Amino acid sequence: MRDVNVHIFERHARKYDRWFEEHAYTYESEVLAVRSLLPQSGRGLEIGVGTGRFALPLGITVGAEPAHAMASIARQRGIRVYEASADDLPFADESFDFVVMVTAICFFNDPLHALRETSRVLKSSGRIIIGTIARTALSGRTIKRSRARARFIDTPAFSPSPK
Repeated sequence: MRDVNVHIFERHARKYDRWFEEHAYTYESEVLAVRSLLPQSGRGLEIGVGTGRFALPLGITVGAEPAHAMASIARQRGIRVYEASADDLPFADESFDFVVMVTAICFFNDPLHALRETSRVLKSSGRIIIGTIARTALSGRTIKRSRARARFIDTPAFSPSPK
């Protein structure tokens, strides 16, 4: 089963990717926030790797991404991408020391099932890092003002942060 709104990411992969260049300060802030939560070592996986904008600077070399256009860009960045959705990961049990999801969980058809599947591929001592963007935070307001990235968060699947 493919995650919801994959067609948006297929059609606008390049526009999505350019957003990070046009909003470098917000992007770097997001990378630093996620990096601060990563373990010092271990094998990592990014679910919803997109174009690899987070995996690459975080040193994550494996990703899962259902949108072919996004996966292609991530592969160009050197990420080994499996075209798979979060609810059906093509990895053996206990394959990873940590799993990262950055602004991805809001697009999953069944987030609870995706988390169960994530737990399956995670080692028992592993860590799940989930990054979301609060609409009321500075980065959330910046994204909202930017039509290029806002189209991705203004979908029916995106659940707004509590006020």
